[in-house]
Amino acid sequence: MNRLPLVVAIAGGVLGTSAVLAAEPGHSFSAKRQFASQVVSCMRKRMASDKYISYNQAAKICKDEVTKQLEGADAGPLVAADSKP
Repeated sequence: MNRLPLVVAIAGGVLGTSAVLAAEPGHSFSAKRQFASQVVSCMRKRMASDKYISYNQAAKICKDEVTKQLEGADAGPLVAADSKP
């Protein structure tokens, strides 16, 4: 009976570690979380304005929109301006 909390803690640690190792390299969790929150926000707005759109249609449209926005934002590196005002 005393070993149960220990087993649960070890199992949780193993599962947590495997999730971190399975993450794609180069993509941070914060970027994925930001992408997901933008998609959810877009879906809420779209589904509130159009009562006849399905969840799957809204998800597809919003994923495409957010992906295009993020690709446009990563168009080039940020460089300080050399010109003086």
